[in-house]
Amino acid sequence: MLFPKIKEVVDSLDVTGISSERRTTLLPLIEFVQAKVANDEEIRLNFICTHNSRRSHLSQVWAQAIAFHLGLKNVFSYSGGTEATALFPMAAKALEKSGFKIIAFAEGTNPAYSIKYSDNEHPVIGFSKKYDHDFNPRSGFAAIMTCSQADGNCPFIEGAEKRIPITFEDPKLFDNTPQQEEKYMERSLQIASELFYVFSQIEKKQ
Repeated sequence: MLFPKIKEVVDSLDVTGISSERRTTLLPLIEFVQAKVANDEEIRLNFICTHNSRRSHLSQVWAQAIAFHLGLKNVFSYSGGTEATALFPMAAKALEKSGFKIIAFAEGTNPAYSIKYSDNEHPVIGFSKKYDHDFNPRSGFAAIMTCSQADGNCPFIEGAEKRIPITFEDPKLFDNTPQQEEKYMERSLQIASELFYVFSQIEKKQ
């Protein structure tokens, strides 16, 4: 079971505001997941952005938590960048505000975090890495491009079974402004809403 605060947030998500254009953008991911479910295969999702610091991490964490909440098994979420930097603190804070329990277990310029969404599940391990890092899958995965820069710079992702552009506006634009915290939370909840929509469309095998 999700931690109560996360469940409260997930239960409050409103997918009715997702535009028809955006639903078309999300359709290839729905089709990828549905095909894997139908064939009893692992569902490997690698969310890719330029720096693996904001949108890709938010997507990875929400995907894992929401899939678990909806009872979708064999979902394994990853994230990576075209370069490695660090998980940006405000992205972690947005997740904490939604109820995730985040603990840093490795210090340095690129710290690593345990990001828990349930007492009974393994945490997501959050740290910045390139998309082809050994931590990530080598084959049979969907490469989900969460930013337009990474989408443009990486027309080919080696090992990806499917490449799916689902880009989000960068909350980094609001760093060091009064709107920073609000905009990170807004982007986090948009990502959560769209991933909830994706996974709620999946027909599970009986």
